[in-house]
Amino acid sequence: MQFFVLRVASNKEDRVRDALDRKVKIEGLEAHVGRILVPTERVRVHKQGVRKESDRKLYPGYVFVELELDKEGRIPEKVWFTIKETEGVGDFIGSNGKPTAMSVKDQDRMIEEAEKKDDPTTPVEAFKKGEKVKVTNGPFENFEGEVDEVFGEQGKVRIVTTIFGRPTPLELEYWQIEKP
Repeated sequence: MQFFVLRVASNKEDRVRDALDRKVKIEGLEAHVGRILVPTERVRVHKQGVRKESDRKLYPGYVFVELELDKEGRIPEKVWFTIKETEGVGDFIGSNGKPTAMSVKDQDRMIEEAEKKDDPTTPVEAFKKGEKVKVTNGPFENFEGEVDEVFGEQGKVRIVTTIFGRPTPLELEYWQIEKP
């Protein structure tokens, strides 16, 4: 089986994937259609002290479909029409109206990204003791200091900065600091 790329309506990737999964099962095309992927990555965003997590599509507007070709090296007609008649599907990527399979290297990279599990490590682990950092949020914004201790489970970092000529420890969340 080889992966082919489908151009789909923006923000409809998940809906197209689910519809294709259903149609393949209803039509009994599991022998010709393998995985249908929409590679995403988990993104953590911090705005005004509120942490939000969401999935971001790595290839917006595209769905990857693994297909078994027939003896002539073409997509079987029934599979072709099942996919093309799905709401939200534009066209296959390829030249002269003939779908082109992804290269093995691109397939491997895309599959690795699609199947990559969310990394449980938090960005707080990017900071190491003794590193110089700058405060980007809160009452001590624009102060610079040195990382004294990292609290990975709490998502916090203790830094030592100089306030009025004296070393002062500050305990901040990791999103409140950055490397200068």
